[in-house]
Amino acid sequence: MQRIGHSCSRRHALAFGSGILVLALFVVGIAASARQGGRKVGYDDTPFLPGGKWRVHDGTRPQPRVIDPGTLSTQEAPGKPPSDAVVLFDGTDLSKWQTDNGQPARWKVENGYMEIPKNGGTLITKEPFGDCQLHVEFATPDPPQGIDQGRGNSGVIIMGRYEVQVLDNYQNETYPDGQCASIYGQYPPLVNASRKPGEWQTYDIVFTAPRFEDGKLVKPAYLTVFHNGVLVHNHAEVLGAMAHRALPRYTPHDSKGPLVLQDHGNPVRYRNIWYRELKGYDEP
Repeated sequence: MQRIGHSCSRRHALAFGSGILVLALFVVGIAASARQGGRKVGYDDTPFLPGGKWRVHDGTRPQPRVIDPGTLSTQEAPGKPPSDAVVLFDGTDLSKWQTDNGQPARWKVENGYMEIPKNGGTLITKEPFGDCQLHVEFATPDPPQGIDQGRGNSGVIIMGRYEVQVLDNYQNETYPDGQCASIYGQYPPLVNASRKPGEWQTYDIVFTAPRFEDGKLVKPAYLTVFHNGVLVHNHAEVLGAMAHRALPRYTPHDSKGPLVLQDHGNPVRYRNIWYRELKGYDEP
């Protein structure tokens, strides 16, 4: 009888345990269904945030767009751009570029990069853009030739006006507001984060375009720049368009402009160039 009672108790325990498991799976299923079915999230009884229509923790506020963030580059291979990026150069062709006089681009393309050839001319994107996150990778010539501004010189010029200098400043001094990663003629980088000649380097740039009204500047441009992952400009107020041996100044222009890669006579290489258009919060 004890053996029978023990067997019955065991069956009851197993049945009870199975019931708990089924109930747990049911609750999980309800929760998952609720999440997928647009259940209420957030709060509707909290204060409104200043200057806007959304409450603190407002569940009806638009959800951020979901993107694939891409991958980081290595010395061996470029990374994958974010899924919402506009790719300007993927290592295969120069279809997004032209010369400064509108002719087909003449830079050399091979092995996943483009290189400035002799008399290649400055490159300009066919399409303009404004506020952006910009990613550019470059490598200065190896072995290096020349000194000062004559060594690995080029430039990333946003809107054709606002330049982040490209230069070989690995053990090569020049005037500080003209060295690699400087906002040319205005601000030296906070630190010199240059890699050796021939190694791939990265610029990650956040650019806010200037605003003009009735032909007058109402808001200057701003630049935040990371050089090889290191912050070298922190929301710096741009003083005007680039200038050599002169003060920068603003002249009114459109809200969008082309990206320019400068030919300064040195065989600098570029790869993996893309940008993301910057929008405000809660925009589609």
